[in-house]
Amino acid sequence: MDERRKSSRTRVLKSGRIAVSAKAPKIECAVRNLSDGGACLQVHSGTFGIPREFELHVEGAPNRMCRVIWRTENRLGVSFA
Repeated sequence: MDERRKSSRTRVLKSGRIAVSAKAPKIECAVRNLSDGGACLQVHSGTFGIPREFELHVEGAPNRMCRVIWRTENRLGVSFA
């Protein structure tokens, strides 16, 4: 399979939260890998119902707007907007 990412990703294991809206509860996730352009998120509660765009909160990092590129039952591949 050809690598199409513009920047290489680094394996990490950080806790994160997906913010769908200001009033909705945040969804806990684990950041599995990270680059300047995107990330892979593992969502223990499942990815069903998570919209195509959301804000990602990771401790010690600035909040980032994300766009879902691919999804499985419990993982999301996102690019940073």
